[in-house]
Amino acid sequence: MNRTLYLGYYFKQMKWDLLKKFLTHTSQLTGRSKTQLLLASIRDVYKYNISILEYFQFGFYNKTAEEKQFWAGTGTVYEFQKLANPPKQRVILDDKRLFYSNYKEFFKHQMYTLEELESDKGLVDRIYASNARIVLKESSGKAGGGIKILETSEIEASNLLSFMKQNRFGVLETYVKQHAKIQELSPSAVNTVRIFTQIRNDGTYEILGCRMRISVDSPVDNMAAGNLAAPVDVNTGVITGPGVYSDITKLPQEKHPITGIDILGFQIPYWEEILEMTEKAALKHPQNKSIGWDIVVTDDGPGFIEGNHDWCKLVWQLPVNKGLKPMLENYKNL
Repeated sequence: MNRTLYLGYYFKQMKWDLLKKFLTHTSQLTGRSKTQLLLASIRDVYKYNISILEYFQFGFYNKTAEEKQFWAGTGTVYEFQKLANPPKQRVILDDKRLFYSNYKEFFKHQMYTLEELESDKGLVDRIYASNARIVLKESSGKAGGGIKILETSEIEASNLLSFMKQNRFGVLETYVKQHAKIQELSPSAVNTVRIFTQIRNDGTYEILGCRMRISVDSPVDNMAAGNLAAPVDVNTGVITGPGVYSDITKLPQEKHPITGIDILGFQIPYWEEILEMTEKAALKHPQNKSIGWDIVVTDDGPGFIEGNHDWCKLVWQLPVNKGLKPMLENYKNL
């Protein structure tokens, strides 16, 4: 019954243009009709607990039944994360204001709520005096949604609060200047490291994987917005493979497609500090056992952007071109 409900959800949330694009592409690759491929994707929704689009993103049209068993799709990851991060506990990750208040010690930038800006009449003017750029966010925005990056010259300080209310922005953040090496790699957005952490049943800590999210002429770095993600060696912080897209019609990139800087072999700065900070944060509120941390690296070291209880299974698996579902099996009895 659950998987029928999931199927309905996948159709309701479907990006139809993307599905048509994937069907055309895979039909040309395999010689199978679009109807055959669509029916196969629906069948695999039931057999492997994946979404329709994941059938194509995971390459199931070219995989055996045995290979498919190893991939963790939307249904599997949703069910796992609901157990790992109980709804009453995950609120500190869902709400950016609560996340900041709980993990403020690990931030490199400042965050202010709309309520704080309203209560302190001179606060907006002080922010404008020391920041040329600000970031406005919805309190619970996801996957790069609900974000507006503004030059302070674009809108008068006296008009900012009304603009935030009209556009449902509940949070103002000061803009983070990323490390010079990462800026050279991809200057269009703040590019973040995503580290997936897991608290074991005995309370100890484990890393499920590390990825670098790389913007491609985009103001955000999310894969869902058309950007790249690359695998990172957990011990060294070196990118060990090409950046990949979630769009299966685009080829992996060993060099950044715009700047030409090598992605493969790129050394992420402050790696030891990143690992130390992430472990401390993961153990601070162990009631949320499985978190995808987004980390910005500045010239002065790393800091958090956010923590995700519903971390992305595409960013986790696509960069390593491997199904990682067996890793989750270790934590079934949470």
